[in-house]
Amino acid sequence: MLQLLKYKWEDLHDYRSLVADDHVMKYITGKGMSEEQAREKFMSIMQINEEDDLLGYFKVIDYHAGLIGDCKLVRYKYDRSILEMGYLLKHAFWRKGFGTKICEKLLERATEIAPNDNIIGVIDPDNIASRRLLEKFGFKSYFVGEEDGIPTEKLVLCK
Repeated sequence: MLQLLKYKWEDLHDYRSLVADDHVMKYITGKGMSEEQAREKFMSIMQINEEDDLLGYFKVIDYHAGLIGDCKLVRYKYDRSILEMGYLLKHAFWRKGFGTKICEKLLERATEIAPNDNIIGVIDPDNIASRRLLEKFGFKSYFVGEEDGIPTEKLVLCK
């Protein structure tokens, strides 16, 4: 059973343990974050979490394994009428069905919060597993290129 728990200030260490790993961050930033980078990103995460009670960044906790990753359901920075979802898992939990369970929970939450809002997922175009996962839930690719100097693919689930 998975729980999504909104990050709190005391969770910086948990966040840092996830984003320091090169495998985990391969398709997100290209490599693990330094302590300073993680602290800076966590501060921006906490600012977003404090703006909205329902949306934000969450720790993903498995009943048996503990912290296995994190995820987000936020307003898309380029169009606030769209939700953006994202997720990352510790390497040990890849290809075990957890991505599917996280997506299910995020999509349920999105339907409860904003049932008519489109949802996007932004991935690295080389991340075939994430593309397949989003496509499984009905997302369609609409952009492949570079954004902010980073290879980017955007997929949308239209409501």
